[in-house]
Amino acid sequence: MLKNHPIALTFVVIVIVVSGLTAYTYQQNQALTSSWGSDSAIPVVTATATMATFVDSIEAIGTAQANESVNLTSKVTEIVSKVNFEDGDFVTAGKILIELTNAEQTAQLDEAQATLDETTRQLKRIEGLIEQNLASELQLDEERARQQTAAARLEAIVARLDDRLVRAPFTGILGFRNVSPGTLLSPGTIVTTLDDISVIKLNFAVPESYMAMIETGQQITASSVAYPDMLFSGEVTAVNSRVDPVTRAISVRARLENHERLLHPGMLLTVSLTREQSDTLVVPEEAVIPVQNREYVFTISESNTVERIRIETGRRKPGAVEVLSGLTPGQEVITQGIIKVRPGVKVVRKSSG
Repeated sequence: MLKNHPIALTFVVIVIVVSGLTAYTYQQNQALTSSWGSDSAIPVVTATATMATFVDSIEAIGTAQANESVNLTSKVTEIVSKVNFEDGDFVTAGKILIELTNAEQTAQLDEAQATLDETTRQLKRIEGLIEQNLASELQLDEERARQQTAAARLEAIVARLDDRLVRAPFTGILGFRNVSPGTLLSPGTIVTTLDDISVIKLNFAVPESYMAMIETGQQITASSVAYPDMLFSGEVTAVNSRVDPVTRAISVRARLENHERLLHPGMLLTVSLTREQSDTLVVPEEAVIPVQNREYVFTISESNTVERIRIETGRRKPGAVEVLSGLTPGQEVITQGIIKVRPGVKVVRKSSG
């Protein structure tokens, strides 16, 4: 009676159908697995182990300084009569930037010049009388002394006048102007700043463990976030004589040419100092497979089957690894599809694009 029950018949039919589908799926999977293992080739992307220049470098952070830098001030206390520059001007050495009032010194200069002229005429007159034996050597010495005294006094007044001029001591770029005509200027008051930035001194620190690898004349490159696509070249000019006992680092100074005046004092620069440069065998970084403390690569044999080779690696840089042993130049290594392959399976190369 149960056999004729509609629900029971439906259940039996469902069981038979499910069993049939399961058997069919199993047979198809077995056939696919058999076909994959025997004839199908796994597509992979390969690269060639090649010789390349491998640069080992030290990186540090440095601060730019001007080749020459000074705060310009006055030597005397006096009122500013004239300002001969504007903010940010490029000036040459000797240019007069500030003039202070000098009426008294100018009058003294005129007086001293007149005195010098008079004593010079008297000296020539006595020299003429000496030739005629009409004057004594004592008179000649006295007039010569007066003339020398007058000349010295004139030079002193000229020096005092020059103290009332603020000049650029070297060629460079001025900072902001801090005084105006009529200002009472005194020593210590900064008129402006002057920087020679045709050359930049770059100070940076490296760990003491690298001391033996740094020497004067060594080439460096520097970069700044202000100019992300530019590199500035220079060379090491000095290594400090002392190691910082706190940081255990030694200060190094490099010189960078800055003819276009792109770099300015105080800028933060990333420094790269070449430590070692050599031609070596390299492979792409993604081809290296670490297994515990060993490293391997997959290569392809002449029969297009995969082989696993143990290698010894050395230095690294973004995207590349130095191979010390295990490979020879020209060998192919698998870079993509590694997760799908194993030693002995067949592969086919496909384009990386």
